[in-house]
Amino acid sequence: MNNLTDNQNDEFLFREIKKGNHMAFSVLFEKYYADLVMYCGSIIRSRTDCEDIVQDVFFKLWRKRETLEIEGSVKVYLLRAARNGCLDCIRHSKVVNVHQENAVKDSVPEVYDTDDYIMYSDLKGHLGAILRQMDAKAAEAFRMNRFDHLKYKEIAEKLNVSERTVEVRIGNALKAIRTGIAALKLDK
Repeated sequence: MNNLTDNQNDEFLFREIKKGNHMAFSVLFEKYYADLVMYCGSIIRSRTDCEDIVQDVFFKLWRKRETLEIEGSVKVYLLRAARNGCLDCIRHSKVVNVHQENAVKDSVPEVYDTDDYIMYSDLKGHLGAILRQMDAKAAEAFRMNRFDHLKYKEIAEKLNVSERTVEVRIGNALKAIRTGIAALKLDK
């Protein structure tokens, strides 16, 4: 391998990875991990997010190794995958921020008097009842996000599901909550 160019070396490592060679994967990981984290840092500022993105790039590389076809250099593939991961992270952060702002606006009473506090307490009680009646998986994801303050990615890892599944479950929970609260307003 010493007489190979850097690109040929990477291609050799990738062919070995496709065969399931853990050592080749480790060599490629060690070769590019730090540089990819630094590259991600030029796009987003959170070191933790950068490290998560790069680890995800390598995780997907290993998971899809048997069917993955890389056209061109492995280095360019890794850089593109890392860039796309950063862009996904930025898009996801924007969506989360909008939802959090809406949740804060919707959850803070505008007038602070005894009647509103009682209504807020009643609302919390009704929320508990609504959560108990809805799909257990949706309720669990909602609680982890809103009460335990976990990010979608953290919830996905804990529940061993995809981030998209977590988004759908929380969306379903919010829809059930809105429906339940609308029913309360009709009862008044």
